[in-house]
Amino acid sequence: MKLTETIYAYPESGVLDSNTYVIRGNPGVIIDPGSAQTLSLLIDDLRKDGIDPKEIGIIANTHLHIDHSWANTAFRQRSGARIVLHPLQKRFYGVTVVETTRYFGLPPVEFQEDFCFDDDRLKVGDTEFRLIPAPGHSPDSICYYCQSEKVLICGDVLFNQNSGRADLPGGSAAALKESIECLSELDIAHLLPGHMDFVSGAELVKGNFEFIREHILPWL
Repeated sequence: MKLTETIYAYPESGVLDSNTYVIRGNPGVIIDPGSAQTLSLLIDDLRKDGIDPKEIGIIANTHLHIDHSWANTAFRQRSGARIVLHPLQKRFYGVTVVETTRYFGLPPVEFQEDFCFDDDRLKVGDTEFRLIPAPGHSPDSICYYCQSEKVLICGDVLFNQNSGRADLPGGSAAALKESIECLSELDIAHLLPGHMDFVSGAELVKGNFEFIREHILPWL
């Protein structure tokens, strides 16, 4: 599904999956490939939008919980893309990949990154994203913000009328509240979360932050 001139969105499908986002450019980027079990469906959807997986050179994640990163290695094998981590994701790999998966009684699905970001910017052709640490749901949560397109890819920090949970290993309700408040100050027209519906329209995004502030944050 094409959202902007360069950004495409693919809703989650099945268990242990997440919403996936693709940024077309040179190199193309996929954020949160999701479940390895539904990867073939995702690739079919990419091709319906005219996107060849081999156009994608970078695999990135909002955080490394299994429902977001399980397909990292499988997508690398299908596309030739390289897995890149934020330094916080490298630092907290053991917490988010290993401890959190075991928390749910599942075996960890580990992978090896190819390199780490060396600054807080991701350039895809002429489009630039700022990488914003947003801990709370997980200690390694990173949001991808494009000011020119007013897009925020926010993982599980917040959703449509909800926030991420803060009770998983490495989680912090206080940090999650602070992260959401900081993100609410950005100029956003497309709020793209890790699960459930997208929120498009600046006023709707603003209203969503207000709803979360009033109805969700007091209960964290």
